Amino acid sequence: MASSELQHQEGTPRTRVVVVGGGFAGLSVARVLSNKKDVEVMIVDQHNFHTFLPLLYQVATAGLEPADVAYPIRTIFRKSTNISFRHGKVTSIDLEHKEVLLASGPHLAYDHLVLASGASAEFFGVPGASELSLPLYTLADARALRNHLLRTLEEREASPGDYGPGVTFVVVGGGPTGVEMSGALQELLEICVRRDNLNIDLDESHVVLVDQGTRLLPVFPESASTYAAKVLEKRGITLRLGANVVKVTPDGVDLSDGTSIEAAGVIWAAGVSARGTLAAEALPHQPGPQGRVRVEPDLSVLQHPDVWAVGDAAAVLSGVGDDVCAQLAQVAMQSGKHCAKQILAVLNDRATVPFRYRDKGIMATIGRRAAVAKLNHGPVIKGTTGWIAWLALHLFYLVGYRNRFRVLTNWCWRYLDWPSGPRLIMADVETAE
Repeated sequence: MASSELQHQEGTPRTRVVVVGGGFAGLSVARVLSNKKDVEVMIVDQHNFHTFLPLLYQVATAGLEPADVAYPIRTIFRKSTNISFRHGKVTSIDLEHKEVLLASGPHLAYDHLVLASGASAEFFGVPGASELSLPLYTLADARALRNHLLRTLEEREASPGDYGPGVTFVVVGGGPTGVEMSGALQELLEICVRRDNLNIDLDESHVVLVDQGTRLLPVFPESASTYAAKVLEKRGITLRLGANVVKVTPDGVDLSDGTSIEAAGVIWAAGVSARGTLAAEALPHQPGPQGRVRVEPDLSVLQHPDVWAVGDAAAVLSGVGDDVCAQLAQVAMQSGKHCAKQILAVLNDRATVPFRYRDKGIMATIGRRAAVAKLNHGPVIKGTTGWIAWLALHLFYLVGYRNRFRVLTNWCWRYLDWPSGPRLIMADVETAE
């Protein structure tokens, strides 16, 4: 058997918990188990940082720097006596010998394994989507998208005769990510033209939001959807609702109504899936919706009581009938906390209890000084009030005091003015042209 990096210390046996994934769910598990004397926790992630996913669209549109939404996992748990971190990629899980196999280095033995490996963009089998569109789910995605957007604008500035006076971008998906991305992208175009003096005709430039549904933000009340559509259209964004993208091409998208939209870039914000991720591939049973791991009500994996799945990787039951929770940050955090408490219950010979999701509300920003927020109890909050509520909530959950200060300062400055911002094309060395 391969050696293990997690070993019981002589004279002080500890339960070994391996958490795969340093996202919202994985961090929530670790925080509950932090400084528990009988538990030894190892967080494994192929990135050495936690990413605050709700603000990725601001990185992609040059509103924030990548470092503003990322924080080192080691630093988060620097004061925890029982939590360590392993930077590596998990390749498979040996359920029989209870080991996590990594691409490099020793394997990790576990007594309890938590799969919090998240999800990836869902392309729904649309031809060309995975190859030609630009997803927005990781920090690398956001950096690549920002480079593409800014490089495209520079190319249009340099050779207007080759492309025409304007530029068009298509955003696929009318959920919160698509709405937020559309609003921020329109603002980026306006800033680049008015503050950077790019020779691009705004009247001939378009941000087109495409969604198969008949209204935006379908998980929100209809009044919020109506408000979001009104604000986006007022800001110059074209809505193409009730139409599916049937193909993504190098020149744009083909729609189910027989029309095509020429575009300099297609941003894919149509949803996420666990298909193809570790959680979906490592376990022998049939996956659940969107490729997620099927779990018991207490979040343990079917037929494997020492393996747990949380967050986007799991088909988390809401606690109401057979309803499965949406892949949201709040679900990830709540399921992570619940999972950790159930592990402690098992260690103390107590019965586990089912997870029950507590809906605290949903929010989406539509752009500068415009947002919608729906709390679990109460009316829909719109406009500037909703925007301030959105800002406050995201600052509260953002990891790191430095990051909070930088983001708050940036937002305050953007509220008062249109600052120059980090509109930098910074390709990695291996991809630099």
